[in-house]
Amino acid sequence: MLLGYARVSTDEQDTRLQCDVLTRVGCERIYEEKASGAKENRPELTKLLDHARMGDVVIVWKLDRLARSLTQLITTATLLAERGVELRSVTEQIDTTSPSGKLTFHLFAALAEFERDLIRQRVNAGLKAARARGRLGGRKPKLTERDIEKARVLLASGQYSMGKVAAELQVSYTTLWRAVGKVAVG
Repeated sequence: MLLGYARVSTDEQDTRLQCDVLTRVGCERIYEEKASGAKENRPELTKLLDHARMGDVVIVWKLDRLARSLTQLITTATLLAERGVELRSVTEQIDTTSPSGKLTFHLFAALAEFERDLIRQRVNAGLKAARARGRLGGRKPKLTERDIEKARVLLASGQYSMGKVAAELQVSYTTLWRAVGKVAVG
């Protein structure tokens, strides 16, 4: 069965162009959606994926209608392939039912993986360079050394509980506990 998927990002846009093309290429059922491609939750795409069976072909007007990123596209296509469902894009002329279409799609997948690896390398190099400059990353501490000293003095006086000191410093009990430790309390 030929299954079509048409998506536009906003309510002001219209799926008619996509649906006309999908009807012309023989789609027996078309799933239409008005949702951003960046959204994980796309109900009509979920219905399509649930309905698609081995031997079916999912057809889209353009690949960017199916997924917002190459990674998302690869994930969706892999899910389809695992179920024995093929993928066809009318505009890009990619058709995984043919050997050349599968090759083209796998080249896209290899490029996406290469891109992810390059990004990972750049991020790790940036973190290493930042550490070398003395930056540790992560959140800044909520309590300064002065706050911690004040907390210790208040707790040592015996007149303040951990909860009262935490409220005074406007932090959670756990944050204060981590900063002063149980030694200061006992």
